[in-house]
Order: sequence, then structure tokens, then C-alpha cells
Amino acid sequence: MSPAAAAPAPCDDRIRTFEDFARVHQFLLIAAGVPPSLHRRLYRKLADEVFDGGERFSVEPCEEGRQRRLVLASDTALRGESDVFLVDHAWSFRLSDALKQLREVPGLAERMAALMCVDLDRRTEVEESDEQGSENGGGLEHVLQVVEKERIRVQESGSDVAAWLELEELGIDDDMLVALDLSANFPNLVALNLWGNKLQDPEKVMREIGKCGRLKALWLNENPILNQCTEKDVLDGLPELEIYNSHFTRKAREWALGFCGDMVGAENPCLSVGNISLDNIVTLDLSDRCIHKLPEVFSPSKLSSLSKLNIRGNPLDEMSGDDLLKLFSGLTQLEELEVDIPGPLGDSAISILESLPSINLLNGVNASTIVENAKHVVDSALKPRIPEWSPEESLAERVIGAMWLYLMTYRLADEEKFDETPIWYVMDELGSAMRHSDDANFRISPFLFMPEGKLASAISYTILWPICDVHTGEECTRDFLFGIGEDKQRSARLTAWFHTPEKYFIQEFRKYQEQLQSTSICPAEEAPSTKSVRPSDGRPLRVFTDIPQVEEFLTRPEFVLTTDPKDADIIWAGMQIDSELKSSLGLTDQQYMNQFPFEACLVMKHHLADTIHRAWGSPEWLQPTYNLETHLSQLIGDYSVRKRDGKDNLWIMKPWNMARTIDTTVSGDLSAIIRLMETGPKICQKYIECPALFQGRKFDLRYIVLVRSICPLDILLCDVFWVRLANNQYTLEKTSLFEYETHFTVMNYNGRMNHMNTPEFVKAFEKEHQVKWLEIHESIRIMIRRVFESASAVHPEMQNSFCRAIYGVDVMLDDKFKPKILEERREYYGNW
Repeated sequence: MSPAAAAPAPCDDRIRTFEDFARVHQFLLIAAGVPPSLHRRLYRKLADEVFDGGERFSVEPCEEGRQRRLVLASDTALRGESDVFLVDHAWSFRLSDALKQLREVPGLAERMAALMCVDLDRRTEVEESDEQGSENGGGLEHVLQVVEKERIRVQESGSDVAAWLELEELGIDDDMLVALDLSANFPNLVALNLWGNKLQDPEKVMREIGKCGRLKALWLNENPILNQCTEKDVLDGLPELEIYNSHFTRKAREWALGFCGDMVGAENPCLSVGNISLDNIVTLDLSDRCIHKLPEVFSPSKLSSLSKLNIRGNPLDEMSGDDLLKLFSGLTQLEELEVDIPGPLGDSAISILESLPSINLLNGVNASTIVENAKHVVDSALKPRIPEWSPEESLAERVIGAMWLYLMTYRLADEEKFDETPIWYVMDELGSAMRHSDDANFRISPFLFMPEGKLASAISYTILWPICDVHTGEECTRDFLFGIGEDKQRSARLTAWFHTPEKYFIQEFRKYQEQLQSTSICPAEEAPSTKSVRPSDGRPLRVFTDIPQVEEFLTRPEFVLTTDPKDADIIWAGMQIDSELKSSLGLTDQQYMNQFPFEACLVMKHHLADTIHRAWGSPEWLQPTYNLETHLSQLIGDYSVRKRDGKDNLWIMKPWNMARTIDTTVSGDLSAIIRLMETGPKICQKYIECPALFQGRKFDLRYIVLVRSICPLDILLCDVFWVRLANNQYTLEKTSLFEYETHFTVMNYNGRMNHMNTPEFVKAFEKEHQVKWLEIHESIRIMIRRVFESASAVHPEMQNSFCRAIYGVDVMLDDKFKPKILEERREYYGNW
């Protein structure tokens, strides 16, 4: 949700009428998108604090209790834009305070854990004992009843009738399986489901099951036997098996296809292939069957009526994409197809549609929509991300891990102040139960109600209203990314809530990686020829400045201060001097200034990374860095590869152009990384998880660089640097990521300052780590020069012979004492 801004009221009177409300909140109403027809109704509910959503909606469990959904429960339908509802905020906080509040506010962690469904294992011991007792008490008796019922059916139908046994999660052990004597009671047993039992002796179990030589399907999922028994052992003993543990075997033919096409099942086991008419199959779901090659019977001649096909989750690596497309093109009735993209049919949804022109729906999306929007990757059947936790985690820790699936955010602002730190919040149980849909039937928006007519009295709500007709029993949904299209990376951003096609993002990452590796501009060294700024007649230089420190400390006789910028030889300003300001002040191109044109390529974090990438590709002194506004897919791919390979996966999100670590966050949660885009444009940079430490604490170094020329490059590096130390001992404990004084070193505005002078630090550091600082300093010096060489090579337009500047460069060392560039900023005062 985009941040909401509050405008100041033109008067301080209390809101007493609708006209007062409309006048004071006019900008908020426009920003929220509330239909004008609902403004008066919204005012009434806000003024009287009417929370009537509970009378119209109900919250239901779904996803086996791991999520909740909101449905319309009233007897009458809800017309589009006919009503508006208030949703309370159950929890509002600044991100740095989240864990502390969960630990200290009574009942907060419990309520949030229940709302986010991460407390399911915290049921009372009595409930668990009762449930376990009930299951164990009826286990054997129930198994015998199921077996006897099927035996009687077979006996009444004739000895040649096929049998299908569902014996799932009944506590069956090895001896009990032998006692059932399935081969004698069911000589034509074709399907046996033993999912979730206690079978563990491979020899005994396979000897018994192997007697059922006509088995077509067997499920042994979640039995201890799978730890010792290979798939080959099972298949060797069952020559006709077509489905094993939900996967197709190499012997899969008509029976397996009939099962996936709903022609074969417990009510119709089909012992004989002659009873299976594949030409009657209209819908065929082959998803997640571990199919390497489609059965030979999968052909247009046998599947002449097939209209809907799902082949998601199958490698199909023993068939070429061209062969598959040729095969599917022969299915003349095929209109709906679901397939992984990228996947066995190729990398592009558009190219698949070009090869299969009869397809109307691809992955649930209309073909014309895909072509019109040039969407190469589409998927409308994404699996939701369900919070995961370990039993050892406290409720507070579980909530921290799950909250990114539920959080909303806004920022406060008025004409005088912009709140730099965003507010995050969780809607109440009703609002939080609303799930996502691309075709949502409701819209929500944060809203600040100011009953006293000013921001100080504001109360935060979320407002909810239907945007189309909703009928009784229908799920109420919202678009988590309302107003965000593919031009703003919508498909990639959905990864925050859903399992999106991982292969696509890994592919995008690989391509990006190859592109960086093929990039390397090696600037040619040129001798600097910067001319002196000193006047030939020896007169002092006139300096205009708006910086108090310069006015106070610029006392050398070579300079004199002037209050008239037009009269100055040097303009030393803290403000950004653009062409418009130069014109208004009457400045000329022959006056020296303390800033280079286009210096954003160095001092803005996303531009700095781009400049280095374009010059050097991916140097070791720049941590992997992604502009979230343009390279989110590549980041997701990098994250996925690291997770797959078991590598560290902690990242730091930094706003493009904010100092003092404002809105800067460290996280290893992909959902958190993506959601943090909502509070402003950021880069995402691989966190240095193993930094060099000083007395057990993180530190960074601020170097000062004087730039006299960009082309050719002429820079001076001060040997004196500033050491900035974190206040707490360094740790990677998950809960420590919320501790500012553990992971950040800039303490000017947060906590006590902890700095050291250069000689003292160097002496102590060399002693602690048994290293020579001069060697480290030389590697830092080389890196800093490489940074400015990047700007010289990529942005020669920075050069201006009448410009000089001082830049602060922040550096960190890893545990191998290799320097890493953190960021760069222009310094406003110092010596030339």
C-alpha cells in the first residue's frame, strides 16, 4: 500500500459537520480513492466509531488452518460502492520497535500470533491428549471396517472386480499389514493407499505388498519405511505399478492418465485397460507427477476431447520443447493450458501462445491479455506463502517472521514536516483475513481521521468498500498491489506473498550475472594537469558560503569571505546548485564551486552501484547490489540460488538518498525485502555477514577524498580517517537485527557516540589481529581510486575545470581484511 500523507487542517475547530469533515480531509479522501458517494457515510461511521463489519462478514480458516479468509455472511448481496466499513489497527509501530513491543506489551504477541496463525501448536495438553486418544482408540477397528466393507463389495460384484483400499493415517504397522492378508482378500487389488502409517521394515512390507501383483497405484508417503526402501525396490516387486507416491512410474499408461482425468478412482478402479476411454477425458491434471517423458498413450488420437491440461511441476526433461509443442498442437480441442514458465515449453508465455494459437487461457490468464501486456511470465494459480516456525521459537519471534505477509504502511506529513520513518501496522482480525486477488471485489486504504481538525488529533484506520457486487458466501478479496502494474515489477513483487516461478528469476539472475561479468572499462591513466585557482596578482580569493563551519574556520589570509555570491571567486555551498539557482543568484561559469555536475552518479546509492557496475562489472570490493526499482527479479534469482545452495542470505536495504541509516533495514526474509520497497526507492545489498571486528564490535571507516579533476582524474586521499564503532557486541542472532547499536555504526543521531582517533585505532587493531595496517590502507586506497575511475570512465560529463569537491567515502573490511565500498557522499567543509 502506498504511504498516506496527511494535510494540515486550515482551522483548529473540532469536526462537527460533514462539511467540516470534507473540507479538512479533502486531500486524504482523494488520496484514498474513496468514491464521493460514500464520503457522507464514511463521515458518519468515523464520527460515531461504527465498526459494523462483523455484522456483514465472517472469518473462516483455510489452508488447513494456516490462513484465514473473509467471506460475505449477510443474507443479502453487497452492491458495488454501496457501503464503507472501518477496520481497526490492531498493532502500529516503527520497525525498530517491533520486537520490543511484542515482548513487552501484554497480550500483543498472543493476539498477533493467533491472527497470523502461528500459534497452532500452542493448544492445551488436554486437547492434544483427547485428540490423540480418540485417534488411537478407533484405529484397528476402523481399519477392519474399511477392509471388510471393500471385501463385501467385491464379493457381491464378482471375483473379477477390482479393489481400491484407502488405509490412510490409521496407525498400521508391519504386523498389522501382514494380518490383513490383502492379497488373499483382494486378488484384484489395483490401488492401495497407506499414506501416513507406521510401516518400517522394508523386507516384511514389500514381501506382503509384492503379493498384490496387479497393483496400479501405491502410496507409502510419510511412512518410516521410505528412509530404508528405494523406489527401485518397490518397482521391481510390482511389475504393473503406474503410480507410486503420487508420481508417474516409467510404466504409466492408460490407467495413470485415466486416474488424473477423473475416469479412474475408488468408485471405478478399472482393472481392465479396455474399460478406460481416454477420448472422453476433457480435463487432465498431470501437475507434480515427476514426469520425465509423457506416456506413449498421451497422443492426439487417444485424447481427442482434451480441453484443459495442467503439466505444472514436471521436469519433462526427456522431451524437447519443440516436440512437446508439436504434440500439444495436435490436441485440436485444447483451450486451457497450465505449465511452468520458464519450463519445458520455453521461457516465454508469448512464444508458447504463438506456437499454440488455440490456447485461450494460459496459466489462468486470458491469452489476449498476455499479448497486450507483453507478459512473458504469467501465473494466476500461485501458492501462498505460509509462515514457517520452529517449536522452540517464542510467539514474538514467530510473529516477526510472519508479519510481512500482513503488514501495511503509511507515512505522516504536513506542510512543515515529512516523517522520515514510516509507520507499519497490522489490521484487525477482519481486515487481515482479506486475501489477494488480481480481480479483487474490495478495495482498502489507510485513512487518518482528525476529529480536532489537526494532525495531532489523528486516529488511524483502514477503510474498506466493495468495488463490485458481492454475493452471500463469496470470498472478499483485495489487490495487494493495487495500482502497481508490470511497469513497476508487479509479477516479481507478488513473490512477497506467493511462491512465484523460481526458475524464471534464477534465469534472470544468471543473465544479469553474465552481463556484469562481460563488462569492464579500464580507464587509461592520464597525468593530471589541474591548474591553480590562486590569482596571478596574489590577491586573496573571495569566498561565498552558506555553511557556518566554513565561516568560522576559514581564517587563512589567502581567503576572504563575501556576502555577495556574484562577487565571489569561490562558491562553497551546502545546497545543491543547479542551473536555475545559478541563474537566480547571477552566478557565472567562471566561478569555482565545491560540487561537480552530475555528481549523483557517486553520491546516490543506486547511481553509485550502477556506475561501478558499468565500469568494472562486479568487482569484489562492491557487495552484490540491486536497485529494487529496476532489478527486483534479478535479486529474487540471486536470493533463490543462495537459498538453494545453503549460502548466507542476509541483505541490507538502503534508501537511495537518505543519510544516518534512516529507513535502513537488515533482513534475510525475502518477503520483508520486497515489502520494504513500499516505503520508498531502495537498493538491496548483500550484507557483510562476516566483517572484521574491533574488540568484538562492527566498525566502518570514513575517508575524505579531495577531487580536483574528473577527466583526467586528480584526487587526493587524506591519511587521517574516522573510525565509527557500533556500541554492542556483534552477533547474527535473528532478534539482534532489530538492534540498531549492534548492526549500525552511525551513532550521531541514535545512541551514544563511540569513535576513535586514527593512531589509537591502528595501533590497537594491529595488535588484536596481528596485521599491518599499511597493507590494509593500500588496498583501501586502490579501491577508492577505482571508485572515482568508474565515474571518470562512465560519466565524463562530470568534468568541469571550475569545480572542486570533497567527498566522504565509507568503507568496511570483511574478516579477510578486504575493503568493501559502502557509500559516498559530498562533504561541505574541510581544507583544499
